[in-house]
Amino acid sequence: MLKVGLTGGIGCGKSTASTVMVELGSYIFEADDEAKKMITENSTVQNELIAEFGTDIMGPGNVIELKKLGRIALQDEDHQMRLNSVVHPHIHNLIDEEFEKISIKNEYSMFVVDGALIYESGYDQHLDYVIVITALMKNRMERAIDRGTLTRQQILQRIDLQWSEEEKTGLADFVIHNDSTQEDLQKEITEIYNRIV
Repeated sequence: MLKVGLTGGIGCGKSTASTVMVELGSYIFEADDEAKKMITENSTVQNELIAEFGTDIMGPGNVIELKKLGRIALQDEDHQMRLNSVVHPHIHNLIDEEFEKISIKNEYSMFVVDGALIYESGYDQHLDYVIVITALMKNRMERAIDRGTLTRQQILQRIDLQWSEEEKTGLADFVIHNDSTQEDLQKEITEIYNRIV
């Protein structure tokens, strides 16, 4: 079973691409969602984060609050690196464990790791292919704001902390420019899928 990375910056359309991959018979590992879950549920990760950032990241009920953590850990490159150095090794182990489990079942054609920081975390070294979804900044901004979860300022801050589109597309095995319709995106994903499966 192929192990494929699907990545792209905020508002590029990664989630839509992921949905298409599922329809084509892929298993999707949502790395970003799993990381959030790990931060709020895994006591080892929590203790390491508290040791790194202090108790300012805690909310009611003595639980790490993602918003507070985000404010502190995503304020600059140094803080983000400290967050990643705690979370990424745990996520990498989880991906590998999940891949083993899914491989045994033999039900899927492809194991797709959907994650914003595939290159930044170095996980691209463990993948057969990486697909990068990219889009014009105005389209990315529009989509990200439409979600209503982050302010324009927060979106720009996160874009700033991720590798540039040029860096990612320069390393990618496949690049999809998602500035057209959803049908076009679907068509491109399907073509790539059929080429590599």
